[in-house]
Parts: sequence; C-alpha cells; structure tokens
Amino acid sequence: MLQQVWSAELDVKRIVDTYGNMLFRICLVILCNEKDAEDVVQDTFITYLTKSPTFNDSEHEKAWLITIATNRCKNLRRYNIIRKHIDINNLQLYSKNNTHHDLLDQLMRLPTKHKAVMLLHYVEGYKVDEIAKILTITTSAVKKRLQRGRELLRDRYRKENEYGF
Repeated sequence: MLQQVWSAELDVKRIVDTYGNMLFRICLVILCNEKDAEDVVQDTFITYLTKSPTFNDSEHEKAWLITIATNRCKNLRRYNIIRKHIDINNLQLYSKNNTHHDLLDQLMRLPTKHKAVMLLHYVEGYKVDEIAKILTITTSAVKKRLQRGRELLRDRYRKENEYGF
C-alpha cells in the first residue's frame, strides 16, 4: 500500500512539473482570471488522480489533460460570472519568454472561442486535427476559428499602428 502511495506521488509530481505551466497558460487565456486558472489546473490534476487513466503515449496524456482543463474552463465560464480579470500588464509573468508575451497579451483580448484554438496552435504548437480532437470540434471549425482569430489580431494591430495605441 505504501508503495502505491509513493508511486502515485511521483507520478503526480511528474505530471505537475511537465504540464502545470502549459495548463495554467491555457486556462489563464481562456478565463482571464489568475485564481480561476489556478483552480482549474488544480481540479484537472485532482481529476487525473481520481480517474487514474492509462495513456498510449505522452501526447495522449497531454491531450487528455488539455481536454479536461479546457472543459473545466468552459464550465466555469458558463456557470460562473468571472469576477476580476488579471491586469494585462502582468501577463508577462506567465509567458515562457518575451516573444510569447505580446502574443498572449493579444490572445487575452480575443473572443473566448478563438482563444483556446489560437493558443494551442501558435503557442503550444498543436496541429489542426489535434486541436479538433482536444476541443471536440470539427477540423473545419478549428480552421475557421484560426482564420477569424488571425483576422481579429491583424485588425487590432492595424488599429494600434494607425492610431498609435
């Protein structure tokens, strides 16, 4: 029994170390609220512990965790009024490097349905078909959301440069 507890602790530590920051960034972009993002990530890890799923490989494991986290974010947005958004100026604290900061900043300002798709594709490097499986939407929906998200970002950059924001 003690061996099983020790093994579970090591597995949870590995999962948190490997996927914790990525899941937090995804949840932060979707929810725009630091505390809610932390709660969803914690809840995702608790689900991992209680379900003890088996995976084919590390990509399957990663996709499962992202799916659980994004679904929890959707549920939280659906059933809870988001109280306080984080200050966009503090977003740099959560990005891997400065090149991601500007992208994450702009992603935070997109409509919710475009945020997750854009983050998974451009920041986390997922392909369209992988995103479709993770978010349980069609590949054409992913492509359309990517297209629309790029258009929105392009329009915002144009306005910023035009008006000097």
